[in-house]
Amino acid sequence: MIVLGIESSCDETGLALYDTERGLLAHALHSQVAMHEQYGGVVPELASRDHIRRVLPLLETVLEQAGIARSDVDAIAYTQGPGLAGALLVGASIACSLGLALDKPVLGVHHLEGHLLSPLLASSPPEFPFVALLVSGGHTQLMRVDGVGSYALLGETVDDAAGEAFDKSAKLLGLGYPGGPAISRLAEFGNPGAFTLPRPMLHSKNLNFSFSGLKTAVLTLVKNNAANICEQGRADIARAFVEAIVEVLTAKCLAALKETGLKRLVIAGGVGANRQLRDALNEAAARKRFRVFYPELEFCTDNGAMIAFAGAMRLQAQPDAAKREYGFNVRPRWPLEELRIPSGT
Repeated sequence: MIVLGIESSCDETGLALYDTERGLLAHALHSQVAMHEQYGGVVPELASRDHIRRVLPLLETVLEQAGIARSDVDAIAYTQGPGLAGALLVGASIACSLGLALDKPVLGVHHLEGHLLSPLLASSPPEFPFVALLVSGGHTQLMRVDGVGSYALLGETVDDAAGEAFDKSAKLLGLGYPGGPAISRLAEFGNPGAFTLPRPMLHSKNLNFSFSGLKTAVLTLVKNNAANICEQGRADIARAFVEAIVEVLTAKCLAALKETGLKRLVIAGGVGANRQLRDALNEAAARKRFRVFYPELEFCTDNGAMIAFAGAMRLQAQPDAAKREYGFNVRPRWPLEELRIPSGT
């Protein structure tokens, strides 16, 4: 079964073809980072218009890479939510139009389920069950994953997501957009211990997160040192920020593993590409004797491969999930726990 995946939830247009027998056949991605950079963040209307321009050329690209025709596609999966409403509507309308034209079934996929399952695309995928940390610009959640469609929320952020804190703190330091990679690079030149920042909810005795206060602490630090802050000072603040957020994420992951008794940890989402976080988790895994799994770097951020794969896994678990019904709606807010597949299917 060949599944076409279409991702358009935010500022990246991704298409991919996944074959349940041969694996990933092709994928292509267009990032809008350069377009949004001058505004310091994503402009939803511009994002939607750019998705319209990119989807069909990317479709031709993946079909050519895979060496197949449109008629060879067996089903079409698209990101139905969560995300920006206008951006989601582009992918949904294209997917349903293609389905109608080709007489192929379509399936709406949860964006976070795509991220959750993306490490299964790696050469050494994790086995179920596992604990997953979903960490991105819009989400920070710990989930127990027992299988496709079997997800239990363990903890989540009560305010800002980790990626949002990265971007906002980077902006306070005068860095460009997107801020996460920029502040992480700058942190490598910082002196350890030069500044100390709080570790929000580190000892909260639950698995929730909070990063709004950390962002505010960075703002206070920048204001208090504004008169004499230099490049080294900015690097020192960046290091203090990264160390704080990495310590919290690592501690909560360890607590989730202890609470569930599991020995496999999956990291998914854009912040999962952060080198400092990976180093900390790898070191913890060696000490605590658990295994940690990451998506390939190209699949950490939004991409079509994870949507095609999640769609294929859904259809294997629930063959009637895709429909030849081409009216569509999108879900900008969509709790992941609603995705449970009924037992016996």
